Amino acid sequence: MKIAIPTIDGKLCPHFGRCQQFAVLDIDPETKSINASEMLTPPAHEPGVLPAWLSRMGCSVIIAGGMGGRAADIFEQNGIKVVMGAQNEKPEEIVTAYLNNGLETEANPCDDPAFHDDE
Repeated sequence: MKIAIPTIDGKLCPHFGRCQQFAVLDIDPETKSINASEMLTPPAHEPGVLPAWLSRMGCSVIIAGGMGGRAADIFEQNGIKVVMGAQNEKPEEIVTAYLNNGLETEANPCDDPAFHDDE
């Protein structure tokens, strides 16, 4: 199982489309442990590109701070479960909490018009 997390400066990026890199963590779901982790620079952000790219790498889950509904739908169409509302933490901390059913999430910040004021 692989989990992807959009990051900026080594932590979850709240603006999904503005991430610098993706942390892709290889997980053993039986032991709930992280076997490997790599930081990958994504291709240019355009509709549908990132879901297809992550799907080709074998990712089955993406944990994000927030993303638009259209992006979430495209991820789901590519067989990737979307978890939104995660906090600005290190990818390993987020994944460990997720695997242990302890990931605390908040509302999708992309639903808040004030979140887009700087765009």
